[in-house]
Amino acid sequence: MLDGIFSSIYGSTITASALYISAAVSLSLGMVISWIYRRTNGAGASMSSALIFLPFLVQIVILLVNGDLGAGVAVAGAFSLIRFRSSPGSALDIVIIFLAMTVGLACGMGYIGIAVMSCGIVCLMELALNRYQPAGCENDRELKITIPEDLDYTEVFDDLMSRYTRESKLVQVKTTNMGSLYNLVYHIRLRDPGSEKEFIDDLRCRNGNLDIVCGRVPKSKEAL
Repeated sequence: MLDGIFSSIYGSTITASALYISAAVSLSLGMVISWIYRRTNGAGASMSSALIFLPFLVQIVILLVNGDLGAGVAVAGAFSLIRFRSSPGSALDIVIIFLAMTVGLACGMGYIGIAVMSCGIVCLMELALNRYQPAGCENDRELKITIPEDLDYTEVFDDLMSRYTRESKLVQVKTTNMGSLYNLVYHIRLRDPGSEKEFIDDLRCRNGNLDIVCGRVPKSKEAL
């Protein structure tokens, strides 16, 4: 019974009914992957829409190649061009895109059971990991502080970081305004999110009331 579920629905020739079934499954699983990605990553419409159609497009590409070595090389070259024109994403983006391509490959070869199984396992695991992620991640922030050039940034905020954060890391220093100002970028983990305003007020007193930006750490950046 299980052997039949995980076998290909294509025979010696690809029938219209088998093609329609594969297309329907690939589009349906693409919608599932898109929903999971939006729920766990809070992504916009662009990436979510692309994930819906990616399995179906990969399925069509596999059907067109169908053992043709020349067509396979051409497809590999086309995918390489798309890769170099795409901006790098987070580790989750790479996994989700790879899952969508895996589903498309499986549907393109007629292995509907394998496509459904792989999509279900990865999506359920992603939901579980997102639900039970460490609570400290909710308190992670990216802090950008502007200071004058005559202020030594190496230890000037150490006492405030110890008071308001559990962890802090200086990840970038950049000069601006013809070298008269420094832009500091920290990744921090707040002790209490309710004290964020008080923390910023104390930083303003220390940096001469220059610009301070405190926000969520982007998904594409490493956590603490």
